[in-house]
Amino acid sequence: MTHPADRTLQGRTALVTGASRGIGQAVAVALARAGAHVFCVATSAAGCDATLARIQELGGAATGLQCDVAEEASVEALAAAVQAKAPRLDVLVNNAGITRDGLFLRMSTADFDRVLAVNLRGAFLVSRAFARGMAKARGGRMINVGSVVGLTGNAGQANYAASKAGLVGLTKSLAQELGSRNVTVNLVAPGFISTDMTAQLAEEVRGQILQKIPLARLGTPEDVAGAVLFLAGDSAAYITGQVLVVDGGMAM
Repeated sequence: MTHPADRTLQGRTALVTGASRGIGQAVAVALARAGAHVFCVATSAAGCDATLARIQELGGAATGLQCDVAEEASVEALAAAVQAKAPRLDVLVNNAGITRDGLFLRMSTADFDRVLAVNLRGAFLVSRAFARGMAKARGGRMINVGSVVGLTGNAGQANYAASKAGLVGLTKSLAQELGSRNVTVNLVAPGFISTDMTAQLAEEVRGQILQKIPLARLGTPEDVAGAVLFLAGDSAAYITGQVLVVDGGMAM
């Protein structure tokens, strides 16, 4: 169980895409720990079972839902499922993302298109599905999970960097359009975080990365979740259109 003082989102509802593991799982757990009922979204029906179990262990409330964020019909079905269970959505976290890394000259059109479809088009579709409800309720928090490479670029990740850079533009545009309705839109840009993605890095590459990070460690999913939790709460009520970099100082 959480301490009562932690329940800063008590009575609110949140939705996290890509909530099956890594950063998405940590974000879902953090929001639930703060008192929100969290809709955990993954590409398969059972994808969020581990996340739901963790939230239940902590005494939180969560519901697992299936959705392919790159498919419009799937997102529409997701929105209908959420609306049937909750009168309004207070917090939306667009975290779903994939990589298809490769050198630019060898990158296939299919790999480029798929990464943008999930990482950028997915955030557009999910945001659009819930923006009207937030605007009508005159309140809400949209938080996009980008990447530091969307700001700096990265060799071998032209598609991924482009998708995350696109999220910055989407975030700032939505912040301007929805601000008058008291809906804030921000982006968290993680650096190198200890997840399944970075676990595949060779030890030599990991060492080279650490040399570039002033804090001399990879981040944890919980480091990113803390930033998302801040932007989701009342303390960030006057913050919108911003990019919060969580990278241990690597890209400053």
